[in-house]
Amino acid sequence: MHAGIQQHLRHNFVVNVLDGAFFGAAFGFASKVAVIPLFIATLTDSTTIIGLIASLQMIGWQLPQLLTANYVAGLHRYKRAVLIMSIHERAPFLGLALVAAAYPVLGPSVTLALAFLLLVWQALGGGLTATAWQAMICKIMPPGRRGTFYGTQSAASGLGESLCVVIAGILLGAEPQATDFAICFLLASIAMVLSFIFLAKTREPAIAPTQHADRDWRRFMARLRAILARDTNVRWFLVARVLAQFAGMSVAFYAIYAVRAFDITAETAGLLAGVLTTAQMLASPLLGVFGDHWGHRRAMGIGILLASCSALLVMTATGLGAFYIAFALAGVGNAALWTTVMTITADFGTLEERPYYIGLTNTLVAPATLIAPLLGGWLADTISFQATFLVSGISGVLATFVLMAIMHDPRQTHHTNLAAPEPVGLD
Repeated sequence: MHAGIQQHLRHNFVVNVLDGAFFGAAFGFASKVAVIPLFIATLTDSTTIIGLIASLQMIGWQLPQLLTANYVAGLHRYKRAVLIMSIHERAPFLGLALVAAAYPVLGPSVTLALAFLLLVWQALGGGLTATAWQAMICKIMPPGRRGTFYGTQSAASGLGESLCVVIAGILLGAEPQATDFAICFLLASIAMVLSFIFLAKTREPAIAPTQHADRDWRRFMARLRAILARDTNVRWFLVARVLAQFAGMSVAFYAIYAVRAFDITAETAGLLAGVLTTAQMLASPLLGVFGDHWGHRRAMGIGILLASCSALLVMTATGLGAFYIAFALAGVGNAALWTTVMTITADFGTLEERPYYIGLTNTLVAPATLIAPLLGGWLADTISFQATFLVSGISGVLATFVLMAIMHDPRQTHHTNLAAPEPVGLD
């Protein structure tokens, strides 16, 4: 690790953890497992639409990453691109606040359409930012600290989210009104501004790219095909990630199922979401440290297996108490799918190939991210919620088998990732 990164390591660690804390706070006020599903449920009875909207963030995060990989590979610095593109994942929350406030005038159909468009914009903004952001983090955090960083940042995000989702539940009350949702979304937009301020304080050394980006689309695609053809390990990683999408698809339906089957209030739904984010907060640094010492592949497998147990527990629940345990297990699964996935991805390939691996391992999973909630909603609508939970449980067991029995830790076979070229400046 060169001096430019070492000198600013502590500063970058702190400001990016604070970025994550306020980012998480925003997603507490606009929780994708409680607030947004409940808001959409006031506009439509379709569980398929609710499931699709709940998955938009992950679809938008994954789908555009391959499209920006070639551009990112040719950058000296990533920070400016991150800041510009990140505006698109933050501004829509203010739009949601305005749309929710205007619900009495707009009516349910127009409000649903506008909310959907804003959520798509927000999700795609995250995906446009993702490759450059991950590349920046990989550059400013040395390999042996990435798991710890992602875990700590995720814990800070979880803390902000768990506190704010409980506040959101209190604001919404037993019978939430449109103005209550508007206040939650406005608070989310304020938290996003604070997050952006800390992100902008990142100190990134300018490092000359090790290669020139291929502007010819055919050569770019040929390079991607070559990576997939030669790297068996990344192909199994993709299989595990696809299965993991189906393992996690049922979480978006937990709150709706609890409302319909056990008649819980919005405040209780907020408490359950708080349990999930608290569990995620506590598990994230533990999984990060565990992965840095004993392998992120194993940490990911443990998390997905617990997510499977969560779905099977909800499937057989006879009382509300089971949901608290299930949401906690789902939180550990979420921690694994964030902390470990990005760390594993950064360990594939050489330094110059990293943006391509980041794009490949996210964009190729996007179809499964889209299909999984649609399948889950369809199963819930046509058969039962239990069918959705059963498919999730089985998918998680299969994903765990692939990770534990077939795939290998990429860091063990890609030591070239540990080297980094000398900086040529600092931003």
